[in-house]
Amino acid sequence: MRPFLEHLQRPPEASWSMLNRRLDDAIPFQWHHHPELELTLTLNSVGQRFVGDHVGSYGHGDLVLVGPNLPHTWASRDKVEAGAPHVALVLWFEKDWIEAMIAGSVELRPLGVLIERSATGLAFPAATGLSLRAEIEALFELPPLQRLIGLMGVLGRLAQDDGAQPLSSVAPRPTDGSRSRLDRVLTHLHQHYAEPVALAELAEIAALSVSGLHRLFTRHTRTSISTYVTGLRIGDACSRLSSTDQPIQHVADAVGYASLANFNRQFRALRGMTPREYRNRFR
Repeated sequence: MRPFLEHLQRPPEASWSMLNRRLDDAIPFQWHHHPELELTLTLNSVGQRFVGDHVGSYGHGDLVLVGPNLPHTWASRDKVEAGAPHVALVLWFEKDWIEAMIAGSVELRPLGVLIERSATGLAFPAATGLSLRAEIEALFELPPLQRLIGLMGVLGRLAQDDGAQPLSSVAPRPTDGSRSRLDRVLTHLHQHYAEPVALAELAEIAALSVSGLHRLFTRHTRTSISTYVTGLRIGDACSRLSSTDQPIQHVADAVGYASLANFNRQFRALRGMTPREYRNRFR
C-alpha cells in the first residue's frame, strides 16, 4: 500500500491542481488522504468507493467532493466500455484558499455551505456528474484564468444541488501543530494495518507517551486507534471480497485476522452482514 499522506504539487501558474487520470487495467485500492479538498468525477468505471468509514458502490458518472484529510480511495471491478480506460477527472484545492475567496465575495457565499458539508464527503447523483462532464473536461484545455472561473462555475452548480448525500459518519477535526505527529502515525498504520499494532511503537513514532498518543489520535480522528485499524482492515477486506475470488480465510489472513471467527464477527459488526453475504452482493 502506498504511503497514507499524499503530497500534491500545484503548478506555478495556478492556485489549485488537477489530474486527468486514465487507467487501462483498473483503479487500484490506494487508501490515502491529503489536506486539500478533492472533487472527483469517475467515468467508464464500476466498483467500490471508500470515504472515511463509508463503503459503497459507484458507477459511470460518480461525482464526489472529499473534505480535507478525509481518507478515501476508489477500487474498480469492471468497465462500462471494455475497450476504453477507467477515467478519473480530479480537482484539488485548499480549504483556506477557497474560504478566503468566499469571504471576499458575496456571490460565492453559497459555496461555504458546500465546503463545510464536504468534511464527511458528499456524493452527487450520477445525473449531476454526467451533466457536468463537459464542463469539467473543458477545464483541462483552458488557460489558468478561464480555468479558475470554470472551477467556480462547477462548484456553484454543486452548491445548488439538493441531491448530494453525505458519506462518512465521522470527519477529521481541524488540525494544529500536531499534524506531523499524527501523519507519521497514520502513515505507519496504513502501511502496516495487517500486522499486530504495538501502541508503544506508535507512541515512539509520534514522540509521545502512550496516553498522549491516545489523546492526540482521538482528538483529531474522533475514534480510537483500535477502531481505526479495524476500519482499515475491513475496508481492505471489502475490496478483496468484491473484486477477487480469494477464499474468505485467505482474505481474513491477508488483512490481519488470524481467527476467521473474529474476522466474521468484526465484519458483521461494521457491515451488517457476513463476508460471504457481502461477496454474494457482487456476483
